[in-house]
Amino acid sequence: MKRMIPKQRLFLRGGSRFRGEQRSGRTAYEIEVDLKHVDLSESFLCGYLKIKNLTEEFPELTTFFEAEVIGPRHKFLTRKWDADEAIDRQHWSQFPPFRPLATQFNRDDFSFDAEASDCLFMRWKEHFLVPNHRIESVAGASFAGFYYICFSKANGAITGFYFHNSSEMFQSLVLTPVRESSFPSFEYR
Repeated sequence: MKRMIPKQRLFLRGGSRFRGEQRSGRTAYEIEVDLKHVDLSESFLCGYLKIKNLTEEFPELTTFFEAEVIGPRHKFLTRKWDADEAIDRQHWSQFPPFRPLATQFNRDDFSFDAEASDCLFMRWKEHFLVPNHRIESVAGASFAGFYYICFSKANGAITGFYFHNSSEMFQSLVLTPVRESSFPSFEYR
C-alpha cells in the first residue's frame, strides 16, 4: 500500500522556495523565500527572505529568519516583540481560517491542533542580514519586527502581515510555491 505524504510536506521542506510580493501602501516589493530547515515535529522552520528594491543602498536584501509554528509548543499569543493581545487579535483576525478561533485563541489552556487544520499559522522572525550578520540596521528597511503567517496545506500559498510598532500596519505578504521545472542530470560512463 502506498503511503500518503501529508500535503504540507510537499511544500514545507528544506529546499522549498516561494515567490511573491510584500505590499506597503501602494508599493509592492518582490519577495523570495528559501526554506533551509523544516522540522514540524519541533514546530520550527528557518530560511532566507529576500526582498528586492526596498532600499537604494541594498537593492537586494536577504535576511535569515526562524519560524514558530503555532500548536502545542507555540501559542497564538506572541508575548514578545512589542506584540500584545490586541495586536495579536488584529493580525491573526486578518486570516479567514483564524476567525473561528478568535474567541479562544488567548486562553492559556487553548492548544491549536495544526494536524486537523487546513492551514498552519506561524510567526516568522528575521534575525540578521545575510551574508553580513553584523549590520544591525539599514536606512529605509526594518527587520526588527516579525510576520504573522498563514500557510495553506492545500496549495502551499503563504499569506502574512508584517508587524513592528514603528512600521506601517498590515503590510501584506503573498507567496506561492516555486515549482521545480528541472530534472537531475546523469552521466553514464
